[in-house]
Amino acid sequence: MDWVILLASGVLEAVWATALGRSDGFRRPWPTVVFVVASILSLVGLGIALHTLPTGTAYAVWTATGASLTVIWAMVTGTERASVAKVLLLGGIVVCVVGLKVLA
Repeated sequence: MDWVILLASGVLEAVWATALGRSDGFRRPWPTVVFVVASILSLVGLGIALHTLPTGTAYAVWTATGASLTVIWAMVTGTERASVAKVLLLGGIVVCVVGLKVLA
């Protein structure tokens, strides 16, 4: 169950990172509210997962999930240009994190 919570927290990391970018320096209220709520929930989930998961592995999974999904979302929505190199590098991140999970 902690792995599910950790992955959900990683998804929320992507949500808050995207909302932060759209908040225009905290001048837009709704993206700012989404950022605050998602970041709190993301950190709470990480904290819960750390009760049973190794800190280094859990943190790597959390950040890699959030970072990868943030970049993927930016490419899907057109705010960031997609390229073969980016897709391959994101795939490398995913493979490395899965490797950490397998070894944990």
